[in-house]
Amino acid sequence: MQFTANEVQQLVQKNYLLAVEVDTLQGYDEYNYRLTDASGRKFILKVTGEEKPYSFLDAQLRLLDHLTVSPVAWKFQQILRNKNRQELTPVFNNGKQYNVRILTWLDGDCWVHVKDKPKSLYTGLGHFLGKTDESLQDFAHDALHRPYVWDVNTAADANRFLHCITDPEKRRLAGYFLLAFETEVLPVLSSLRHACIHNDANDYNVLVKNGEVSGLIDLGDMVYSALVNNIAIACTYAMLDTPDPLQAAAWVIEGYHAAYPLTEQEVDLIYYLIAARLCISVTQSAWQASNGSVNGHHFVTERHAWELLEKLIRINPVKAADVFRKACGMPALVKQEQDYSPLLKERHQFIGRNLSISYRQPLKIIKGALQYLYDDKGGTYIDCVNNVSHVGHCHPVVVKAMQRQIATLNTNTRYLNDHLVEFGKALTRTLPSKLKVCYFTNSGSEANDLAIRMSRHFTKRKDVIVLDHAYHGTSTVAIEMSPYKFDGKGGFGQMPYIHKADSPDLYRGPYGYNDPQAGEKYAESVKNILAANSGKVSAFICETLLGVGGQIPLPDHYLENVYRLVREAGGLCIADEVQVGFGRVGEHFWGFQLQNVEPDIVVLGKPIGNGHPLAAVVVTEEIADAFNNGMEYFNTFGGNPVSMATGRAVLDVIQSEGMQQHALETGNFLMEGLRGLMEKHPVISDVRGHGLFVGAEMVKDRGTKEPAVNEINALVESMKERGFLLSTDGPLYNVLKIKPPMVFSKQNAADMVRHLDEALTALSL
Repeated sequence: MQFTANEVQQLVQKNYLLAVEVDTLQGYDEYNYRLTDASGRKFILKVTGEEKPYSFLDAQLRLLDHLTVSPVAWKFQQILRNKNRQELTPVFNNGKQYNVRILTWLDGDCWVHVKDKPKSLYTGLGHFLGKTDESLQDFAHDALHRPYVWDVNTAADANRFLHCITDPEKRRLAGYFLLAFETEVLPVLSSLRHACIHNDANDYNVLVKNGEVSGLIDLGDMVYSALVNNIAIACTYAMLDTPDPLQAAAWVIEGYHAAYPLTEQEVDLIYYLIAARLCISVTQSAWQASNGSVNGHHFVTERHAWELLEKLIRINPVKAADVFRKACGMPALVKQEQDYSPLLKERHQFIGRNLSISYRQPLKIIKGALQYLYDDKGGTYIDCVNNVSHVGHCHPVVVKAMQRQIATLNTNTRYLNDHLVEFGKALTRTLPSKLKVCYFTNSGSEANDLAIRMSRHFTKRKDVIVLDHAYHGTSTVAIEMSPYKFDGKGGFGQMPYIHKADSPDLYRGPYGYNDPQAGEKYAESVKNILAANSGKVSAFICETLLGVGGQIPLPDHYLENVYRLVREAGGLCIADEVQVGFGRVGEHFWGFQLQNVEPDIVVLGKPIGNGHPLAAVVVTEEIADAFNNGMEYFNTFGGNPVSMATGRAVLDVIQSEGMQQHALETGNFLMEGLRGLMEKHPVISDVRGHGLFVGAEMVKDRGTKEPAVNEINALVESMKERGFLLSTDGPLYNVLKIKPPMVFSKQNAADMVRHLDEALTALSL
């Protein structure tokens, strides 16, 4: 319990023979009081309960003793003994024992309150900590070998408190960095130098006077841990609320290394250790909040910690390690002049020649972090186009589900396994009730192939209606259904049993945005095909928003009319949701729901596994029963336990993190920004889409609609140099394709629009 000022005065008078004035101070897990005697001398009295054992208090006192003969002695407090020459004074209050100790007062302002911090202050902090750690290299105490929540070595334990973070975006961010800690730090942790460290050189414990570090207080976090954790923790708090946090950390590291040299391995880990310390901090704050804490000390750095985590994820860890190495005079990690000629040569030699590479100067991407990609030269890129990583690159929940299952079992569907059925049940709950039977495959191409096979078997027909410019995959059947491929360079032309309906393009087609009957009119193309091929058509298949066709939303009532016509002619209706589904369109979970229709077959892929090879075909019971004709359907890896656990994790993340609503709000914000650019840059002629499925068409002249191909290619290259990865699409290759991971934020959208504006202006477009 808290002692009153009067009680403190009495125990000091009684045990230390001092008459003092008392001011109560705030503490994290101890009671602290400032004492001032008649001569003006100041002390700090600390009251510790039974939860901190005597042995740990003894460790603190022994460390102070140890440092009295070190170069940093005057920057640490000294012990004031009681009248019996004891360092600790036991006191009793309400039946409980407390230990009291008095330490000398160190003058100085807390680091956090110092407004102007030159480089010398940062390097001075690092040098002081280096000298401290050098002085402690032969210090040992059994009590410091303890499990402790604030020990960065045990940062992975913070995963237990992630659920206390109520904001999905923040929970995901902390989860990602804890996953990075487990991936990058834990495997090498035991090989690092270990020592007894202060463990909490935070911005309230570091004191500054006359432009120099004047002291370090609070030994309550001491622990035996990896030595590098001490400097990483100091960097963490030195980086808070700074315009260039990486530079601030580099200065601290520079000073430390000059006093007590670090190894290259330690330096390369500091980025991840900083993030780990921040994750411990924010999860502890969240846990304290969930328990109703009103202690302001529990939340004192929470806001700044989140701000720094958000900055850190935009910093390529390779760049951070390179900057830190240079601060220590170590060999650079990044070689900007290195080219990729040898790698390109080997790729050409051993890999199929017709795999394309993006950008004039190729990128070597080595790591993904939610909506960010990192290259090998320290660059960070906002991924604005990779819809396959639906819930973000390396989403921690998905990665851990996959890791856990692949470490347990991976086999085929000839054995019973709960994951197969559980994912099938979860998936069908998101679909109309009649779509209730799942077939799992490894890719969208394979799934589309299977969907056509099933439709042909069910109808006893072969012909298929597709939309012009459509793309449905890379298998032989899928290529046959893809005018984008069979009409393009190297294509084999249209098969007689494939029929192309007009693309319902409201921007370039004969029926535009102002025609309320456009959907019905475009459906006439399908009606004419059906009439000319009576009794032959097995299925109509189309994406529910057209991807390769130009990022085109379908006109209102288009699928209502088409599906009715196809069914009247005895065919089946297949919705290709490979690029569209799983909440991307915002208003609904599935693209076909925008059209108020229910397909007979739904094809799912790409986002279903967040990049893991997984796809699905979902059909009605009637179609499934007909397909069960005696021939076994067996897919070696379709429906394997790892894929099923992955798919279920992706689905859970979409739902638990509210990603559909996020896509709606962020997509609307993005399209509003892009439409604003249309008023300034006439090269942008149309902005269209739903949610985070967005296209911006570019033309040389809005009257003639001549495609601005060279201009859009130049824009994509310019945006890449600015840190935004975009691509082009459409039959005329003049549509800016924007389909980012669903974790793409409003800030990302605002930054992208601003840079688009600047790039367009620089290109005079």
